[in-house]
Amino acid sequence: MATVLSVSGSPSATSRTGRLLRHLDQRLTAQGHDVIPLDVRTLPAEALLGADVRHPAIARAAELVARADGVVIGTPIYKASYSGVLKALLDLLPQYALTGKTVLPLATGGSTAHVLAIDYALRPVLNSMGAAHIVQGWFTLDQDITVREDGSLTIAPATAEALGEVVDRFSAALGRTPVLAAAS
Repeated sequence: MATVLSVSGSPSATSRTGRLLRHLDQRLTAQGHDVIPLDVRTLPAEALLGADVRHPAIARAAELVARADGVVIGTPIYKASYSGVLKALLDLLPQYALTGKTVLPLATGGSTAHVLAIDYALRPVLNSMGAAHIVQGWFTLDQDITVREDGSLTIAPATAEALGEVVDRFSAALGRTPVLAAAS
């Protein structure tokens, strides 16, 4: 099957976004995909903010993106936009780093007021980076994700069902041969 890079754009080690992504990674793995997690917060801040594309950790992240057939990008929404650490990473990747890739954008946030952030903030960036196919993303309210004391997740039933469908559509899209636009 496909190689999937699962990118958490949360700056927090205990974020619901990161935990949700790791939970969804299990579903993709069960479907036969090779899933590689990447938590942007673990990349050196100095290299990210200093735009040091030669730093080994940044070069490795770019290599992971290049090797992936599909990319899941998850971010908490802050002030109607995706996280700053995610922006810092996306800014350091080559302009067309997502060419030929299937991408699934996911977001979490505290209010439905942020639900359009995927389409108005994140999707245009992913499109400009050449993504072959951006599947319909999903916004999950923080209140629908409960982290238990043991670190496991409980996801509200309706949300869990919707996320399952979104991940399954992404998985199915990975099996398609991308159609790239002809150069004009």
